[in-house]
Amino acid sequence: MRLQRIGVAIAAVAVVASACGGVGDDGSGSTGATWPTGIAHPTGADEIVLRVAYEGGFVPYEYTLSSMPSWSLFGDGTLIVQGPQIEIYPGPALPNLVAIPISEEGVQAILGAARDAGLMDGDATYSNDCIADAATTVFTTNADGETSVVSAYALEVGEPPGTCGGKDDGDARAALAEFQAMLGDLQSWLPADSVGAEEPYDPSEMRVYVQPYRGEAELPQGAIEWPLDVPLDGFGEPAANAPTDTRCGLVSGSEFETLFAAAHNANQLTPWTSGGTEYGLIFRPLLPDEHTC
Repeated sequence: MRLQRIGVAIAAVAVVASACGGVGDDGSGSTGATWPTGIAHPTGADEIVLRVAYEGGFVPYEYTLSSMPSWSLFGDGTLIVQGPQIEIYPGPALPNLVAIPISEEGVQAILGAARDAGLMDGDATYSNDCIADAATTVFTTNADGETSVVSAYALEVGEPPGTCGGKDDGDARAALAEFQAMLGDLQSWLPADSVGAEEPYDPSEMRVYVQPYRGEAELPQGAIEWPLDVPLDGFGEPAANAPTDTRCGLVSGSEFETLFAAAHNANQLTPWTSGGTEYGLIFRPLLPDEHTC
């Protein structure tokens, strides 16, 4: 598996979020705000309420296979985000995912802010003709009985409203960027005590992408023996949106526990041996609403 050293910087726009998403000047809460109530949403632990993900951009396809949504709020109030990543190369084989409990009052405040940012007005797409090869930020909101998908290309780059399109698009993009920044700093504006302590997220299923081992000659790595009974030459099916020599298979149950433990000892360039052959593996833990390759 060849993961090129391309730094993919996906950062929230730094904006001041002092008066957005239902934050007012009176009432109660950590910012003296009043909060919406009664915004209907799914309540299941495996049902998405709000998700932020990045799609596309000029990145290696291996990055696309391993990429995960950056922010996922589920119906039971569990928020799953990507925690800090160790800055070494090659990086760990598994991502650092954390789960944070959000109270119902907090969920309502987040949905109120999403509504104010235009995320509950139906599907929308916002372009940016001034930027090339950037990622698209995709917001998926499931509330009030409707699912809305709002996409904004190169949102993390930012530009003055109206620079690369009509003023309406610029204003909408600015609102999305402000909301995105708020999601990265929940403690500063959600009701007091609505954000719990973060814990490691423990998945129960995982996609495993199998490729011929490519590695990097100048960075030799110790090999790990494939621990499952099915040999890697017969594991998985041809992966969608990937080279023809890439296959994807799901692991769950006891097989997941065995492989997940082994993957903690691997990095992104570790060769995995099976039947005397070395393979490159890409691991993609699944979130509660995900169950397929």
